Amino acid sequence: MIKLESVTKRYGDLVAVDDISIHVKKGEIFGLLGPNGAGKSTMISMLSGQTIADSGDLSVGGYLPSSNDAKRLLGVAPQSTALYEDLSALDNLQFFGSLYRLSREKLAQRCEEVLEFAGLSDRAKDRVSSFSGGMKRRLNLAATLMHEPEVLLLDEPTVGVDPQSRNKLFENILALKKQGKTILYTTHHMEEAERLCDRVGIVDHGRLLALDNVDRLIKQYGGESQVRISSAEGEVVIDTDQPIIDLQELLLKHRDITDLQLRRPDMERVFLNLTGRTLRD
Repeated sequence: MIKLESVTKRYGDLVAVDDISIHVKKGEIFGLLGPNGAGKSTMISMLSGQTIADSGDLSVGGYLPSSNDAKRLLGVAPQSTALYEDLSALDNLQFFGSLYRLSREKLAQRCEEVLEFAGLSDRAKDRVSSFSGGMKRRLNLAATLMHEPEVLLLDEPTVGVDPQSRNKLFENILALKKQGKTILYTTHHMEEAERLCDRVGIVDHGRLLALDNVDRLIKQYGGESQVRISSAEGEVVIDTDQPIIDLQELLLKHRDITDLQLRRPDMERVFLNLTGRTLRD
């Protein structure tokens, strides 16, 4: 449903996307992980037809991103919320729905459905300027769904939201997957990828560093587990690929243990091992 084949995009001397190939299957949530400036939003921009690649091929549902056929299939929730803050939630949805030439009856139906889906039915007539960051994000997603798109591009949809709204967005996204939607989801939050994504591609400096499901990425790039115990004799830390066995041996050797920690490899470790630990400001 989504294809990038040997895609490259430059801005002057900066190579924003460097010969990347990604195929996303129907009904899949595919996560794009990377630090700020890694090239994630540029890929979203090219797939939505806003930017043209310098080389390579892109398609949405088999159509060129710039085509009307692709645009009918596609819903885009940009990183910066695309809402009119002086209008009500309902007015925003009616406006965006009208761009797709929905009939009056269909428009009213879809407004009611997406407001319910986003948990905003009781705030339909309130100005968006009065909404919290999480409510704006949920309304942004609702506007994306007005024309019932089959393919969704969600560019860091949980930026700046409270934990409750974040959890609601997760529930929404998983519900959309159950409906058979195909979702490309960009983020730099590792726990989001672990919870939501069928497969994950990790990008940095415009290049695709790794692509697989979460379990295999952790196995290949996560490194060893770490066992840490504190006792009257001091602290012992070991890295190991057999943490349970080594933990049992440490428990037999040390008395008066005051603290015990076992940390297994996770996506955060994978991400740091692949992209480095230097600060990106």
